[in-house]
Amino acid sequence: MDGNESVASGATRYHRDLALRNREALLGAARRLFLDLGYDGTSLAKVAAEAGVSRATLFKQFPTKAELFSAMVTTSWATEDEQTPPVPGDPLAALSTLGTRYADLLTRPGMADLFRIVIAELPRFPELGRTHFDLGKMPFFDSVRDHLLAEQRAGTLQFDDADLVATQFLGMIANYVLWPRMLLLDWDPDAASTARAVEEAALTVHARHSVPSLKARGGRRDGEG
Repeated sequence: MDGNESVASGATRYHRDLALRNREALLGAARRLFLDLGYDGTSLAKVAAEAGVSRATLFKQFPTKAELFSAMVTTSWATEDEQTPPVPGDPLAALSTLGTRYADLLTRPGMADLFRIVIAELPRFPELGRTHFDLGKMPFFDSVRDHLLAEQRAGTLQFDDADLVATQFLGMIANYVLWPRMLLLDWDPDAASTARAVEEAALTVHARHSVPSLKARGGRRDGEG
């Protein structure tokens, strides 16, 4: 690579990094403003000013407010890294781990506000409902269902419908940590209360679907005989 190519490569990298920083600044500003002011109360000019970039820069990244809003919803569900799935063999511990991850996501700052604004804007952006569902609940639903099936193959859990069990498990958690926030602005359970809700959900599923160990089954037969 000669000097001119090196300069060109450095300039390309600089502009790429600058575009990425601008995008992150715009999405952060959009999230704050959309959640505070709603869709109609947020203008692209306000977002550009909040992000500290020019309107031309904003329009280059997001030509319309609808595209910016959709990108904001999508990135709100992003996780920083891949989470290692639990190893089958101890379903109670695994369910507690998966449930804690779900509760942590649902209790992120502003998450209830995000649900409210997506629900409010569904008539205008019906596709956002699917995006919100696919990016939010479905990854956790899939991870719980897949682990339930792994536990069933390992002989630790037994059930007829993994989808139903996963739905019930996640529903117990969401019904405590998220849905009351949608109507009760003062609903704010502390970390210990949230942890207990997750533990109770895991215990409920485990009590309903666990397979007794061979030793336990043998002990019952001996007693009954």
